[in-house]
Amino acid sequence: MPVRPILQLGDPLLRDKALPVQDPTEREIRDLVQDLADTLAHSRSTTGYGRGIAAPQLGVLRRVIFLKLPGVEPWPLINPEIIEWSEDKIVVWDACLSFLAIFMQVERRRQITVRYQNLDGETLEFEAGDDRSLSELLQHEIDHLDGILAIDRVVDIKTVCTREEFEKRYRDASPYATAPATIKS
Repeated sequence: MPVRPILQLGDPLLRDKALPVQDPTEREIRDLVQDLADTLAHSRSTTGYGRGIAAPQLGVLRRVIFLKLPGVEPWPLINPEIIEWSEDKIVVWDACLSFLAIFMQVERRRQITVRYQNLDGETLEFEAGDDRSLSELLQHEIDHLDGILAIDRVVDIKTVCTREEFEKRYRDASPYATAPATIKS
């Protein structure tokens, strides 16, 4: 499947709400998941960033996200929704493949429970917390499905910085950034 362009901040499609998937077993959804996987892998290999991606970032208004965490099997989530969240909140550094030049601190719930469907159509639930910063990642990706961007959740405008400043000052504390892969010619 092809690597697709990632919509960038300012594209109005990023602000639209995605539609539910009626049949997660459809070939169209499997193809979309593969496109998300290929695009995320390409982004990660060229920028060093990217643990998840949402269908609206490819211009597809469907409720599908794809996660690829280091050392863990790829994980597509169809129609994900947060069904419970803790009162406890955390402030984390966030960025987005749709505006990777900008980083900011956002507030998220420390723990959430997510219900979703897999590609076989099974409905599953799980709790996400601080482990691998999964809670904040899922909140970020599910927000995309509702037309909400990380920049909308900034806790203090003074935390907004360029990627270069983030790299210089804050990268070591970031759970999601890794060094870009060396590209072979």
